[in-house]
Amino acid sequence: MFEPLQAAFDAVHTALFEAAVQPVVYTMGWMAHLEDAYTATEWFLLGLIQVALLYVILRPLEARFPAERWADRSGTGVDIVYTLLTRLGLLPLALFLLFTPLFEELTQLLRGLGFTPIALDGIWPGVTDVPLVSFLLYLVALDFVDYWLHRGQHQFRWWWALHAVHHAQQKMSFWTDDRNHLLDNVIVDGAKALIALVIGVEPAQFVGLVVATRVIQSVQHANLAWSLGPLGRLVVSPVFHRRHHAIGYGHEGRRHGCNFAVLLPIWDMLFGTADYRRAIEPTGIRDQLPGPEGSKRDYGRGFWAQQWLGLKRMVGGQA
Repeated sequence: MFEPLQAAFDAVHTALFEAAVQPVVYTMGWMAHLEDAYTATEWFLLGLIQVALLYVILRPLEARFPAERWADRSGTGVDIVYTLLTRLGLLPLALFLLFTPLFEELTQLLRGLGFTPIALDGIWPGVTDVPLVSFLLYLVALDFVDYWLHRGQHQFRWWWALHAVHHAQQKMSFWTDDRNHLLDNVIVDGAKALIALVIGVEPAQFVGLVVATRVIQSVQHANLAWSLGPLGRLVVSPVFHRRHHAIGYGHEGRRHGCNFAVLLPIWDMLFGTADYRRAIEPTGIRDQLPGPEGSKRDYGRGFWAQQWLGLKRMVGGQA
């Protein structure tokens, strides 16, 4: 069933590369990076398909089954900018490719010392090396990493100063997932890329893992009052993640927040940070509220204002 789709995608990928990307690579004298450019073209095309499908599917669902009804959608447009920059951009892939030669040198050094790097797909020959099984194994492993990175974003004051860009959206929608400070992206994507290399993820497989994770995260951020019933115990639902964005719960409750899981809520259950209450609460950060409860703090309306204010909070030591 998937072979015709794969064939069609490969044909479009090759045509786009040969018509638009390859001439630029030759003109600029970047022939040594021809393979990377081919991979980057695939990333761009996958991102384009993602954005189109997410809009066609999730936008009508948000209109029909909203968790919150807004008088207008003002303030959500900047999230579209973040989504296009991230989904069509190359940051995770660029970091992965940057770390690859460094990791290969480190691997040779460690092997010379008698140490063999980890390869999760080799744990159970005949089982874990089956492509689908190894993909799911790496997905779970990187989701565990994501859980702890996410907790770090809320635990450390300087990191929260950056991550607050994501939480400052008071009108959450499926566009909100990619609303992040660029430096925060570099830290998280860099850490994940490095760990992916350590546990044996191949570059092509890494692209698939990032795409799958991002699609699911877009659904979680959607303005939908869906808890997914029993399935919500196996995968993070929009209601479960909305609780993480709720004022007074996601960052403040239970000392430093709740519902940090990115894909699998099992991590929150295991480490005592799960909150399955379904009440739909206002999203955002408490100090955005007017006094006396908040200070009506400005987190910026446009992309560059949000990036600049995030850096000022981090450098100034402000939460």
